[in-house]
Amino acid sequence: MAGSDVDSEGPALRGGAARRPGAPGGPGSEAAAGCPELLSTAEAPAESATLPAWMRLYFYGMHGITLDVLVSSARRFARSPDLRMLGFSSPYSCLLHSLTHFALEKVYLQQRRCPSAFVFNFLLYPSAHVGLQTLAGQALLLSLGGGAGGAVAPGALDLALQYVLALYHCQVFLKRFLRLRYGRQRRRRRQQQQQQQQQQQRRGALPVAPGARVPTATGVRRRRPRGPRGAGGAPSQGLPDLPRFLFFGMHGFLDEIFFTFFFNVLGQGDGTTSGHTSLWSFFMYGSCSFVVEKLYFHLHYSRGWGTWKRVPIYVLFIYVWELSWGLGLRTCGACSWDYSHYPLNFMGLITLMYLPGWIFLSVYQDLISNVLWRVQYVPSN
Repeated sequence: MAGSDVDSEGPALRGGAARRPGAPGGPGSEAAAGCPELLSTAEAPAESATLPAWMRLYFYGMHGITLDVLVSSARRFARSPDLRMLGFSSPYSCLLHSLTHFALEKVYLQQRRCPSAFVFNFLLYPSAHVGLQTLAGQALLLSLGGGAGGAVAPGALDLALQYVLALYHCQVFLKRFLRLRYGRQRRRRRQQQQQQQQQQQRRGALPVAPGARVPTATGVRRRRPRGPRGAGGAPSQGLPDLPRFLFFGMHGFLDEIFFTFFFNVLGQGDGTTSGHTSLWSFFMYGSCSFVVEKLYFHLHYSRGWGTWKRVPIYVLFIYVWELSWGLGLRTCGACSWDYSHYPLNFMGLITLMYLPGWIFLSVYQDLISNVLWRVQYVPSN
């Protein structure tokens, strides 16, 4: 990934003299004393702010698809037990979930204006949630059904389920999700550029243009940008491991729903307007992406490998992971995929036909990891 291999944030400055080892009084030592050592952006303190709107919409859509898959899978299993645990959703539902969750967030933030927390948590917010979700569901049925006959009034069980989801959304999800913060370094970079210009002016040099790197004197050691890592290439900040695993698992649902939807609509599918996945995919994608992220931090920040040197390692691991899970699930009749009708397949569990897709997801995984390590959870006091 070109964007992940370049330190585009610009270096930060560390106070103090930077001298060459073994030459405290040699040539260039005076220049080195006046030139602070460059510090990578990962070591510079980052400002924290609420998640941007686009990121919240992304999370809300992914979270909504996860709920769709869980509910539809449970209903399907109750009617006809199937260890494949198939669940369904669609990109249309993803868009509606993003918009409705975003609107419900605004409702949730009005909680302080309500004199009674009990009334808000168990009456006002659930009413808004149930009403908005019901309207969104009816709008989806109308758009896909092609007329008023496509809309069906929700039953008592559906309304009860929406009420339970409203309580979960208010008491669990939003209460924790809105504590996430996104680290920013723009103001820090501006301060660094001003410091660089002042130091250049003291030495009688021309001011440095914004965003340009400061030339160092001969013999001055530049610190190599190390990126978001601590010991062994692990991220030095960001979400803990469990939330990252949950994020990757939900993103696996998102990937499969979108892929199977477009395959059904544009490819060789049955033309249905929904995508499908399996509950097992949550654990498959969650664990696989979690390991691939660790590989990314190690290979990129510890070993200095570029994108196209890392991608073959990612893809090889993905194929081994998919084959291992497929063999395990097939033994108990829970495998939800079969590539036997595709060319270049092995045991019907992996196929080279999907190689371009895995390459794309591998590169996209690096982008996601770069974003996630800037997201932090701020617990309540």
